[in-house]
Amino acid sequence: GSLAQADKLIADDKERMDKLVADGKITGWNYLAHHTGGAWQRLFVHRADSLDALLDGSDAIQGGADGEDEGDDADDGPVFGEICNRHDDYIWQTTDGNQSGPSAVGFSVYHVCDVARESRADEIFAEHFAPVYNRLVEEGKLSGWGWMSHVVGGKYRKLQTFGGADHKSLLAARAEAIAAIYGEDNAAGQEFTEICGPHSDYMWNLVH
Repeated sequence: GSLAQADKLIADDKERMDKLVADGKITGWNYLAHHTGGAWQRLFVHRADSLDALLDGSDAIQGGADGEDEGDDADDGPVFGEICNRHDDYIWQTTDGNQSGPSAVGFSVYHVCDVARESRADEIFAEHFAPVYNRLVEEGKLSGWGWMSHVVGGKYRKLQTFGGADHKSLLAARAEAIAAIYGEDNAAGQEFTEICGPHSDYMWNLVH
């Protein structure tokens, strides 16, 4: 199979996914395609207001405990799984963020952190980083940003997300943020890097 076939399966399932949002089973979902970065080729995201709701939403996405969503598309899962046959599952809790409008592209930074000092990383982010990102949103240079904490999954403990209209403007905004954070307050930036140094960057195209 090919990634184009996998993308078509998701496109064919879009109406059902949108209905799950309309019915309140999830609060939203996204399907993103790799542009630049690490090993992951596709990113499927769904959101909910609580962990219990997220788990219930996962059941609904996979067919639902009551089976009401099963039918002609019931075989799509194995087909998709044959094409995209390896994956990593993560559950994240949003700690902070600001979303002002829709995004056409995204940038993700997955951090490996010192678990014992993660709360300090959150403090630094809220005090020194968030105001910079909020300014960029207000100036229209970012469509939004998020800061998330690990709940379940692999080695990554913190996740930064950024959204924008296109990759060039998104990279320019990120460069401006880095200059402000590490230039004007190097001590805070240095401390954050000591806590959450190793990381993986991804650039995404929003498909659905």
